Amino acid sequence: MPGFELFGESEKGQVQDVLDSGVLMRYGFDGMRNNHWKALELEEALAKRMDSKYAQLVSSGTAALTVALASAGIGAGDEVIMPTFTFVASFESILALGAIPILVDVDDTLTLDPTAVENAITDKTKVVMPVHMCGSMADLSALKDICDKHSLLLLEDACQAIGGSFEGKPLGSYGDLGCFSFDYVKTITCGEGGAIITNNEQYKTNADHYSDHGHDHVGNNRGAETHPFLGYNFRISELHAAVGCAQIERLDDFLAIQEKNYSVLRNTLSPLKNITFRKVPTGGVENYSFLSFFLPTQELAKAAHTALGEAGVDACFYWFDNNWHYYKKWEHLTSKRSLGKMPQEVVSQLSDYSKSDFSKSDAWIGRTISCLVKLSWTEEQVAERASKMKEVLSKFS
Repeated sequence: MPGFELFGESEKGQVQDVLDSGVLMRYGFDGMRNNHWKALELEEALAKRMDSKYAQLVSSGTAALTVALASAGIGAGDEVIMPTFTFVASFESILALGAIPILVDVDDTLTLDPTAVENAITDKTKVVMPVHMCGSMADLSALKDICDKHSLLLLEDACQAIGGSFEGKPLGSYGDLGCFSFDYVKTITCGEGGAIITNNEQYKTNADHYSDHGHDHVGNNRGAETHPFLGYNFRISELHAAVGCAQIERLDDFLAIQEKNYSVLRNTLSPLKNITFRKVPTGGVENYSFLSFFLPTQELAKAAHTALGEAGVDACFYWFDNNWHYYKKWEHLTSKRSLGKMPQEVVSQLSDYSKSDFSKSDAWIGRTISCLVKLSWTEEQVAERASKMKEVLSKFS
C-alpha cells in the first residue's frame, strides 16, 4: 500500500485507450468511444473479485459511503452507528444526508465494539457502519447478529481494507452494502474514486441513478433519460476508471507483497514482551496494509512513536493525536461548524461529543502505533526497517 508505488505499463495502456478514444466521461458518446467502457469494465471486475452481484463506481470513497446510505433510503434524522476511530469521511457522508452519526467505542480490534453498538441502538437507528481501519476488520459475525436482531442494515466501510476477508468472504461483501476508496494512497488506486458493492438489486439501481443526477440510464439517448428521483453528481471519469482497471488485476500481487513485508516486521517484533498486536477476529484475514500494535501505556506509545521517527522509521502513525482519524480532534463536528445552516434534525439530535465518555476507545487508541506496509520496499529495506523498529521499541517497557 499504496498502489501508485508500482504504476507501470498496464496503467499507462489503459489510460491511453481512453485518450485515444477522446471520451473521458463514463456515459454517452457511444459512437466515439470505440466500445471502450472503462467504468463498466472495472465494475464487472470488482464485483467478480469481491464475490458480489453488483458494483457501482463513484468519484471517491466518501461518495461511496454517501451513495450507499442514500441507496438504502437513509435520510434526515436516521441514526448511523460508527466508530470513534475512522476518517472524517465516515461522519461527513452521514451528515450529507441529514442523518445522525452516533459515535461508539472501539475495542482491541481497533474497530466497533459490539457491546457498545448494542448499547447505542435506539428507535431511530437504521445502520451499523463498521470501519475496517488499517487493513483489518470488525467482528462482523457479532455485528451481523445485532443487525439481524434489530432489523438494521450492516454497511461495511472497507476503504482501507480491500482484499481482506472474513469467514471466507471478501471484506465489503459480508454486510448488506460495502464501500471502497480508490484514492491515491489506497492499496489499489484510481487516483480518485470509490465503489459500492451489494447483492441487493434495488440498492444497485438506486446507487446507479442517485450518483448521476437521478438519470435512469434507460436507452441510448442520455438527453431523453428520465429522473425517477433526486440525485447528485458522484460520477467517476473514464480516465480514473482506466487506472483502476489495471490496478484491480494486480490486487492479489499487491496483497502478497504486503503480507510478505508485514510478516517480516511482525515476526521481528513478536519476541518483544512490551508489544502486543491488534486483535483480528476469528475467521478474519487482514489485507496487511498496516502493522498495528500496542505499547503498555499511552505515554510509552507516544514516546516510542517519536523515537521511531527520530531513528528514520517513517510512515508510522500515532492516531491518538491525529487531526483526521480520531474523535478527539473533530472540533468541527463537536461544534457543528458548517458553512450554511444545518438541518434541524442534525442540530437537535447530534450529541455534544466534547462531553462524551470514550475512555474505552482512549485506552486502546492511546496505546496504538500503526506502521504502513509499503509495496516498493526491497528485502534489504524491510529487514533494515524491522531491525530498527525492534531496537527502538525494545527500550519502551
